[in-house]
Amino acid sequence: MDQLRALKYFVKVVEHGSFSQAAELFSVPPSSLSRRIADLEKSLGATLLKRTTRAVSLTEIGQIYYQQVSEVLSLLAYSDETVRNYQATPMGVLNISSMVGFGERILLPLLDEFRELYPQITLNISLSDDLSTLGRDEVDLAIRGGYAPDERVLAIKLMDNNFIAVAAPSYLETYGVPVNAMELKQHKGLYFKAPNGPTPWICEIDNQWQDVSAERVLISNNGKWLVEKAVAGLGILLMPRWALKPYIESGQLTELTITPSIKITQQANLGVFLLYQKQRYQVPKIKAAVDFLVERVKGVY
Repeated sequence: MDQLRALKYFVKVVEHGSFSQAAELFSVPPSSLSRRIADLEKSLGATLLKRTTRAVSLTEIGQIYYQQVSEVLSLLAYSDETVRNYQATPMGVLNISSMVGFGERILLPLLDEFRELYPQITLNISLSDDLSTLGRDEVDLAIRGGYAPDERVLAIKLMDNNFIAVAAPSYLETYGVPVNAMELKQHKGLYFKAPNGPTPWICEIDNQWQDVSAERVLISNNGKWLVEKAVAGLGILLMPRWALKPYIESGQLTELTITPSIKITQQANLGVFLLYQKQRYQVPKIKAAVDFLVERVKGVY
């Protein structure tokens, strides 16, 4: 147990870059915490941390040790939680991170029903298009668009995430209806800004990928605002079909048929994925949320 405590101290010092902050988390004196880690280094016969008056950083072997130990501690914590909650009523805090558009349009309305089904679960919802790391960022479930990530998590595809081009009838009356991809260069575009920048407009012509982006009139990471501006007739917008579906059905926006089809990436099969760590599925609150979201989203979209 002493070594386990030392390992926990070590991991928190690395994550916070401070002995004093880590000691505060465990409600122990910094000197006591520092002594435990020094004993750990002595038992290993290796220096894990480089200490200065201003900062704490990892040595080369310390970096390797931290990665391995943090994984072991996470697995141990999840295993303990699974045992404590086996066949228990779903309860506790459920941390969900979702991309903004999906969260506003689909997730939050569904969670009203989820709360009625599981009143003992406290929902902690974060809407952000920044990437989250399960476990490290205290996220139980993450919903992201793109591709199944290459990491040790389970990824369930909830729906396709194909982008389509739309514009308001008023815009099309004024500027005309583009039918060929190259014509888009003569139009005005509204661009969604992902974490790595505005989404490009590209298409494949004669086996070569071409940039057919229209003039950038507006750029924003707020999809709702961009849709409002598209409805107002300010330009052509590329966004996922699921986000634009109600505006197309109401007639506020018109889906454009453009040849060749416009994409935001050369890769195919974009999707919206529900991500979670495999070993946590047996935790009742996780299982309840995964099963609920898969059934509701896949059943409707």
